[in-house]
Order: sequence, then structure tokens, then C-alpha cells
Amino acid sequence: MAKIFTDSNFEAETSNGVALVDFWAPWCGPCRMQGPIIDELAEEMPEVSIGKINVDENAATAANFGVQSIPTLLIKKDGQIVETLVGVHRKEQLKEILAKYA
Repeated sequence: MAKIFTDSNFEAETSNGVALVDFWAPWCGPCRMQGPIIDELAEEMPEVSIGKINVDENAATAANFGVQSIPTLLIKKDGQIVETLVGVHRKEQLKEILAKYA
């Protein structure tokens, strides 16, 4: 199961190593398709900090990263954004991308 990121824990959870952040909202259809994929990745890749952040409840972090469309996936390496992906992505695609940074 993916972690739950919030405005208050975001930096601590994503500042070291590789992190995958799913910006989502409960009303977003594509987000509901991406969510289970994110949860599966969290189980299969424990070396990566993988979590979801609800943009409705954590607007400050979403605004800080300029998230305009959801789902938006950010990949961070040691606190720096290395990739931004918009839209639904397959698990295999995400694994390949994450492997570049792990």
C-alpha cells in the first residue's frame, strides 16, 4: 500500500533516495485507475518511497509543484524532481522509469 503524503510530511518523506508521488483527487476518474497501480508498485518496490497526495486536502504542495492536471506523478531523487508524468501510466512503464534512478 502506498504512503499517504500531506503538506506537513511531504518534504520529510521525499527528500532522501527515490520517491514517486501521485497527485490525485477522489473525484478524478483517471486517478482511480492510477491508484491501484501505485499501490502495487509500493508493494513491489519497497526501496522507493511511493505515496499519494490528495490535491483537495493538500493544495499548498500541489500549488508549490505547479500541478495543473491530475493524475500527475513526480519522481524525486534526493529531494530534486527528475521526472514529471501527467496522466495514467502502466506499472511496467513506471518500473522502467524508476529503475533509472534506483
